[in-house]
Amino acid sequence: MSLKATNNVGTNTYELEIEISAQDFEEALQKAYMKARKNIALPGFRKGKAPRKLIEKEYGENVFYEDAINFLYAPEVNGAIDASGLELVCEPSVEVEEISKENGVKLKATCTTKPEVEVKDYKGIEVEKTVNAVTDEDVQKQVDQLREKNVRIVTIDDRAAETGDTVKIDFEGFKDDVAFDGGKGEDFDLELGSGQFIPGFEDQIVGHSIGEQFDINVTFPEEYQVKDLAGAAAVFKINLKGITKKELPELDDEMVKDSTDFDTVDEYKADVRKKLEESAEKAADTKVEGDIFDKVIENMTAEIPQVMYDNRVNGMVAELEQRLASQGISMDLYMQFSGQNLDTIKKGYAEQAEKQVKLRLALEKIAEVEKIEVSDEEVEKELNDLAENYKMEVEQIKSFLNVEDLRKDLAVGKAVDLIKESAVIK
Repeated sequence: MSLKATNNVGTNTYELEIEISAQDFEEALQKAYMKARKNIALPGFRKGKAPRKLIEKEYGENVFYEDAINFLYAPEVNGAIDASGLELVCEPSVEVEEISKENGVKLKATCTTKPEVEVKDYKGIEVEKTVNAVTDEDVQKQVDQLREKNVRIVTIDDRAAETGDTVKIDFEGFKDDVAFDGGKGEDFDLELGSGQFIPGFEDQIVGHSIGEQFDINVTFPEEYQVKDLAGAAAVFKINLKGITKKELPELDDEMVKDSTDFDTVDEYKADVRKKLEESAEKAADTKVEGDIFDKVIENMTAEIPQVMYDNRVNGMVAELEQRLASQGISMDLYMQFSGQNLDTIKKGYAEQAEKQVKLRLALEKIAEVEKIEVSDEEVEKELNDLAENYKMEVEQIKSFLNVEDLRKDLAVGKAVDLIKESAVIK
């Protein structure tokens, strides 16, 4: 590898000039030939036995160039990046500027780098802490959840469907009198008023009775994930097969004894209030922490490449997909029922992603300025804790976790502690 030059061509943008010698290129060409020859046949030679020179004569001198470059790409480009000392935030864009057997290869790698960051006044940040009072209404909401756990499902057969009922329906959707994919369901349980379906769908079932077959008219949202249906009018044919409703029991001492660790309603409500007050205290602490971090972000300056925001958004989408998969739900199904597409999901994450990127950069800078260090013992302890939490061996943890990234995370954690401990909470 030969890094010939590192050129700053813009804010957070560098071009690396990389030269690969003719000898190294020749070795890569020979390697490419040895790999490909088993699939090449020339007249007069058994398959896999044709000489390289004859193959190049038959198919062109550059027949092995692409494979040779692929062999060289990772070690040469990564080596150049390491030699440059640049900290990249995404994969570089690489162009082949010159290539020949006589002169070797010249590459140009365009790199986007981590921005320069400045953070001021991160010590002694002043914030206010407000703990919301717990009301009787708050307690009652929690009590109602206990009643929900003991709910009875009652079959309705003497009236029409109302908001709050759960209906069992068959449905099929049509656009321009043609049924569309994904618009059909049988014996589907739908709680009216839940907002599970697109606007207008549930409202038009209200007032209908068991045994009725009827049409409802809806318009899909403009940003619906199925492009053919986005903004389109549709008709759903409905067969209403059943109606049920929830019947909440009265809260009394007997229910409390059967459903909780308490003997009376008063004891149970007192415990509910205590826990709500503890939760309010924690929420206030979380709000204080968020306000502190907002001030840190306000006090930082940096020209941050858009790709850093994009990468974080993509990471958040991937995390969502993993959470859904753990619940047995595909991303496509989630988008269908939420009325979103990938673009709207990403837009929803954009503001949060921007804050996360800015805060991380600020904390890393503070750790650097404060000369925060993390010992090998601290790293080892964290690895052991992770291994215990995930029921794995430490070596297994190390196999998929970059130890230096972990060290940086621990330093950032110390920076967080420094900022919080110096904050002035009113």
